[in-house]
Amino acid sequence: MISPHLPALQIILPLLAAPVCVIIRRGFLVYGFAVIVAWLAFAVSILLLQEVTSVGVISYKLGGWAPPWGIEYRIDLVNAYVLLIVSAIGALTISYAKPSVEKEINEERGYLFYTAFLLCLAGLLGVTITGDAFNIFVFLEISSLSSYALISMGRDRRALTAAFRYLVFGTIGATFFLIGVGLLYQMTGTLNIADLGERVANVGANRTITVAFGFMAVGLAIKAALFPVHAWLPNAYAYAPSVATIFLAATATKVSIYILIRTYFTIFHRDFSFFVMSLGDILMVFAIMAMLVGSAIAIFQTDIKRMLAYSSVAQIGYMVLGVSMATVLGLTGGMLHLFNHALIKGALFMAMGCVFYRTGSVSIDAMRGLASRMPWTMAAFVAGGLSLIGVPLTVGFVSKWYLLMAAMDQSLWWVVTFVIVASLMAIIYVWRVVEAAYFSTAPAGAPTGVQEAPMVMLIPMWVMILANFYFGVDTRVSVGVAERAAKFLLGDAS
Repeated sequence: MISPHLPALQIILPLLAAPVCVIIRRGFLVYGFAVIVAWLAFAVSILLLQEVTSVGVISYKLGGWAPPWGIEYRIDLVNAYVLLIVSAIGALTISYAKPSVEKEINEERGYLFYTAFLLCLAGLLGVTITGDAFNIFVFLEISSLSSYALISMGRDRRALTAAFRYLVFGTIGATFFLIGVGLLYQMTGTLNIADLGERVANVGANRTITVAFGFMAVGLAIKAALFPVHAWLPNAYAYAPSVATIFLAATATKVSIYILIRTYFTIFHRDFSFFVMSLGDILMVFAIMAMLVGSAIAIFQTDIKRMLAYSSVAQIGYMVLGVSMATVLGLTGGMLHLFNHALIKGALFMAMGCVFYRTGSVSIDAMRGLASRMPWTMAAFVAGGLSLIGVPLTVGFVSKWYLLMAAMDQSLWWVVTFVIVASLMAIIYVWRVVEAAYFSTAPAGAPTGVQEAPMVMLIPMWVMILANFYFGVDTRVSVGVAERAAKFLLGDAS
């Protein structure tokens, strides 16, 4: 039966499919093959979430070796939730990809793009599903190396510089994480995450454990692009091909936030992380700074992809803010925003991909008068912008509401104020695009004959937009799973 081997299939499908893309090579065939593989991975993640919800934690022993001696794929509500996000975004993004890839990437390198995309998907899914700390590093490197390749394929030469900067920051972050894992192995003799959690608790807060915690915290902050170690992110998103930007913006930092959560709550536990090391206060300060500084810089951008990139820095702040509270409400809000932001930014960057496909630019000037020529695309951007701001009936409102409730529950009124201020700042930069598209005329020299984007791009984009509203109204799945995952991480403590 296939069912017992679903955890392995989640990784094997995209990992083995990637080199097959090199063999196929032909444009339409390799695209169709990649689409099938991505949707199969999404189907597997749905089945895994259903199984975890009904029967509890799944432990898959690779090669039949029992943990902690062998490598274990361990799926609980926390990572089943993230697997669903990553695979869903991957499936929708690859379905959207064909016209955009043909326009932005040299034809002879198209198959390499799909190869790198599937490798990146496999790496992100592997990071999420593995129950082994060293395996996290291995899959991180698979996803990171393929991400560098994806970014560097952009026609703009600045894409190479952006990829190199990402490589430098990513290498430093991964190295810091690996040093921390090595120190933990020195003290505990195990790499299994569940086993590490038990043994670290028994060892206690000695100097080696404290140093390991510090290395891992800094490394994961770099990988997650948490302010102020976010410098790699804006250029990487701005100059990468549109499809790469969509996928990385909606998944890569979310997976890093997941590792951060897993490290703080499963390996080191809440008491050590947030009371002994006082991590909550540090994360809260950086989260608030990310929200305010990221939003402020976004306001002054003229390149819309850079604007959305700095907005992502701010949104990462919201996620980390929820984690910093270390309560059920706070962690629910943080994990919920992880899911919701993937939908928001995926849709917004898809809209920018459509604009670039037709106009060859994503500058604010290129948006002028565009609503009359690309009505469905710009309507999608407006709808996604409302969700980004946090207007009621959108997913952005739901996660921000949980963060506000968590802050009010702890009487952190200053945090409530900053969340509201950052949301109001989002209105400013979203409105700049709306004003240009709907209330300005096309500038002299603008491309003529601009039409709406192809249906193959519009359909995945509008699926994302409709999901922004569906999960903003019916929160049983998103909030329900996030809340149960938060309680699982905290041992049902509030």
